[in-house]
Amino acid sequence: MPDLEQKNQNDFMVEKIKVKPVNKKKLIRRTLITISMAIIFGMVACVTFLVLEPVISNWLNPEEEPQVEMVVFPEDREEMSPQDMLAENLPTESPSPSPSPAPEPEEEPAEVPEETPAPVVLGEEQVQKILDRVVLDLDGYKELYNALGGYAESLRRYMVTVTALTSNIDWLDSVQESKNQCSGVIINENGMELLILADYSAIGSAERLVLTFYDDSQAEAQIKQVNAATNLAVLSVPLENLSEGIKAEETLPIVQFGYSSGRSLAGTPVVVMGSPMGTANSVGYGIITASTTVLSMTDRNYRLILTDITGSQNASGVIFDLQGQMLGIITNNKTGSDMRNLITAYGITELQKTVEKTSNAVPIAYMGIRGGDVPKEANLDFGVPYGAYVEEVDMDSPAMQEGIQRGDVITAMDDKSVSNFNMYSNILMQMEPGQVVTVTVMRQAQDEYKEMEFSIELGGVN
Repeated sequence: MPDLEQKNQNDFMVEKIKVKPVNKKKLIRRTLITISMAIIFGMVACVTFLVLEPVISNWLNPEEEPQVEMVVFPEDREEMSPQDMLAENLPTESPSPSPSPAPEPEEEPAEVPEETPAPVVLGEEQVQKILDRVVLDLDGYKELYNALGGYAESLRRYMVTVTALTSNIDWLDSVQESKNQCSGVIINENGMELLILADYSAIGSAERLVLTFYDDSQAEAQIKQVNAATNLAVLSVPLENLSEGIKAEETLPIVQFGYSSGRSLAGTPVVVMGSPMGTANSVGYGIITASTTVLSMTDRNYRLILTDITGSQNASGVIFDLQGQMLGIITNNKTGSDMRNLITAYGITELQKTVEKTSNAVPIAYMGIRGGDVPKEANLDFGVPYGAYVEEVDMDSPAMQEGIQRGDVITAMDDKSVSNFNMYSNILMQMEPGQVVTVTVMRQAQDEYKEMEFSIELGGVN
């Protein structure tokens, strides 16, 4: 009995451990979840790296962003007159020298300071000899126009065709795109943009502006600033959007400003480029017939250049001289009805400061007067002091509000003297809207002029 009991006890103590069966479905599910999470984590890490890498790189190694540079045009300079250019090719000695034997030097002569040679004055015989060299046969005529055609082709690189695109909806609710074109000229660049000067009247209502360059490449442009007085606009195109051909050039095709002031340009041969005939890439040849007409505008006067070139009343573009320099920007409706189809232009020298301000999108200081110079006869006969003569004062302008009147003569602005209207305009162009300026005027009181001072806060215009 004890053995039996012992055996039963041993049987009670024996345990059999069973291995838990593997759940294959659960194992596969966990494995797939783990792989999916690893893939998602990797993708998130890659995206995070791609997004943050430029930020971290710029933070660790900051790069200087390109800055917009202020556009500055070269100072005005007077060009050589046609007579001087002819004289440059002539010998400086007398045309009929009398020969004389040279004396034998006895001793070394003392040094004589060099004198500036007197300017050569061309006589009628000398001018006739120069003209006699010109062959006026058919071959010479063809050669002349071939040369002009080649010259005009070389100027095309400065010109740009501006296409203004506008979407319209007709009565059938169909969208139609209308186009209007004018010509512009490349005037400068500011380190980030190429700047183009164009007629605003043709593009003012456009939704998109597309420029076509001389290599037939195209780029979209934006209006940077508009000058309401001259109806001209400066357009901008990012330099990075230019074609590879233009960017590969050593220098960008920026036009050179000529000189339209100081002397009369009458008789100067010129080429008009752009759209002088109303269509893009048209050309005209001729001469300047007059350049003494002055367009009186508020705070600034502009010179009007007249030519004998017949064109369109919708002409746009540029007048070039034969040295590749721009003399003027074509404008319309500034002459009488009997000259409507003759090409006219703003003189570029008088326009230069306005274009510079417009290129930098900087408002122009505004005082609000129209005027001119005091003639020498008025000064001698009637005692009118020299200065900027006020012919008209704009309604509600800063000048009118402070008491400037018609007939006043502005003689100083702050500490700068004013001897003519052009000097007044240049001083005002250097000032800023909101600036307070002390204006000194001479006003007639009975038989004499008395000095008065006005403190004027300048306004601003585009």
